[in-house]
Amino acid sequence: MSDAVEERTRTQLRQGLRIATLLVAGAIVLGLGQANMLRHLDAYEPALAQVAALAALGAVLAGEAVLLVRRRSWGRLRWGAIALVLAASALSYATLPDGRTSTGVDWLFGAANWAGLVVLLDRPLRTSAAFLLAHEVMALLHLVLFDEPSRGALARFATGSVTVIGFPLCVAVAAAILRSLSAAAEASRGEIEQVRVAEAVAAESHRRRQQRFAELSATTIPLLEGLADGSLGPEEPVVQRRCAIEAARMRRLFAESDTVTNPLLHELRHCIDVADRKGVVVELDARGHWPALPVAVRRDLTEAVLIVLATAASRARVTVVGRADLVSVSAVADCGEVDVPSPATPGVRVETLKYDDTVWMEVRWQPTPHPAPQPTS
Repeated sequence: MSDAVEERTRTQLRQGLRIATLLVAGAIVLGLGQANMLRHLDAYEPALAQVAALAALGAVLAGEAVLLVRRRSWGRLRWGAIALVLAASALSYATLPDGRTSTGVDWLFGAANWAGLVVLLDRPLRTSAAFLLAHEVMALLHLVLFDEPSRGALARFATGSVTVIGFPLCVAVAAAILRSLSAAAEASRGEIEQVRVAEAVAAESHRRRQQRFAELSATTIPLLEGLADGSLGPEEPVVQRRCAIEAARMRRLFAESDTVTNPLLHELRHCIDVADRKGVVVELDARGHWPALPVAVRRDLTEAVLIVLATAASRARVTVVGRADLVSVSAVADCGEVDVPSPATPGVRVETLKYDDTVWMEVRWQPTPHPAPQPTS
């Protein structure tokens, strides 16, 4: 299941729970509560206060219906709505006849709890529990202060409290569990995504290691095997030149995986470091700006310079010149005769000039221009 489908499913579950809670609250407030109020309307003094309390609860339910249609939450209006519900409770109990707490006349006892729940359904469970407790305490205070708290009245209040607190609390618990499951699913999805990324990184690292091994197997491994079995002597000048060239290639290969601002100059500096370790004095001059180059292009640009630097005797100079449509890397060194492989990338050309032991070599890259589209008839 895709992330979008999972999120849509969680949203539909939350929306469905809100709709079900609103329907239950509407049936209790506007159905059972209103019927009880109208049946005992003559007992209230004044009756208009009970009508106003019912209208306040109805307004809260209507607000929830509008928010449901617009797929929005209460936001900053939440606590104003809760204050309105508690105010309606206080108004109703202020005009409730004595001795009628938690009876059929006390229609609000089992109605205001649901009106407050629809507002707090997406809040933590402790918030809904605190509201239900406040509603219960308000009714209990009215019983203790204005009624005669007989054993029968207290038993009736305790029995009614089971449904007044129990049923809405069960709905609040279900909403909290749904939120917890959604959070757990989101966390699991994040962990799975991290595992996938780690696997992708490991696979890419393995691929790069295999690629590097394949690149070294053509030149470096035969050289090492020859040195190991004695067929190549480390004292021979040709072998020493090959070792210097392979050392520069390996340093360049390792530098290709570094994250730097200018990869071309970074790789050239690693090639220069090999010459520096032999005591060759190397100057590097870079001019202009050039775009990011693919690895294959950078290899062709540095290969000839790498060989010149690795085989230089005492001095060398490297110059890099670039612009948006051209990059040139040239090297001058006293390296004698060198053998440079042909570039593998289209658009890369190598030019060489030799005078005695001094060699000048330039590698130039220009992107291949795309053919202009032919007009259609």
